[in-house]
Amino acid sequence: MYRIGDIEIYLFNDAVTSFDPGGLFGLVPRALWSRHYPADERHLVKAANHNLLIRSGQCNIIVDTGYGNCATASQRKHSHMTAMDGTHKGLAALGIAPADINIVLDTHLHDDHCTGNFRRDADGARKPAFPNAEYLVQRREYEDASAPNERTRATYSAKNFASLYNSGQMHLLDGDAEIAPGVRAQLTPGHTPGHMSVRIESGGQQAAFLCDLASLAIHFERLAWMTAYDVEPLVTLETKRIWQRWALETKALLVFPHDLLMPAGRLSQTESGRLKIQPVDLSADNLADA
Repeated sequence: MYRIGDIEIYLFNDAVTSFDPGGLFGLVPRALWSRHYPADERHLVKAANHNLLIRSGQCNIIVDTGYGNCATASQRKHSHMTAMDGTHKGLAALGIAPADINIVLDTHLHDDHCTGNFRRDADGARKPAFPNAEYLVQRREYEDASAPNERTRATYSAKNFASLYNSGQMHLLDGDAEIAPGVRAQLTPGHTPGHMSVRIESGGQQAAFLCDLASLAIHFERLAWMTAYDVEPLVTLETKRIWQRWALETKALLVFPHDLLMPAGRLSQTESGRLKIQPVDLSADNLADA
């Protein structure tokens, strides 16, 4: 657990995966990214799938749901998944039942961030993973995910969100919104046009779950470094520029969704003016086995 003022945050690693570095690093040459993230003998780079539990007052908020126990055989094979369902394991370790979650915030609807919106029961039926929660996502993201094009259709699956919306359990946001006291959803476009991050503020302290605005810590350090999955890469660059200034001014804790080596850190500036993420330990007790 890590505390931001009166707000508690818990980090869960929902799954451990391995990917071709061309996806994670896009145009960045191997000679550069390999100094920071080693590839294995298969030429793959390991990645995390971090989700957050935020406790603000009496409100329990889950930010992103990962794969949960609903990853298909194809997804497990494609992502070389070696661990899964870490969010529910983490909640159980804290004595928190799925029914105790009040809000689920989907930063975007790519399958690695929202397949866990549902859960398979003992009979294999898929049901909402958090039965009493209000699910929230940006309207633009929902619309794009509901009508994907040739570039995006491999990353969106309507079974992860459509029935939640149709049943009234999922509601759509139109821009920035306060989710609970001290917890704010903010548009951070680029990875997708409707992508959002989560900002936390309490007791004069600040934090942000950046999600795929910066999938890895080094993506936030370096404006030009981003994934090949970003739909609008130049928008990502300018969004990061704004958030870099905010992170330096506030000394905010930053949480990265896919970084196994540095799940969280703070942005600092060296005497030469170079930006650098300094790691922060969010307590290994709250990380699923990696």
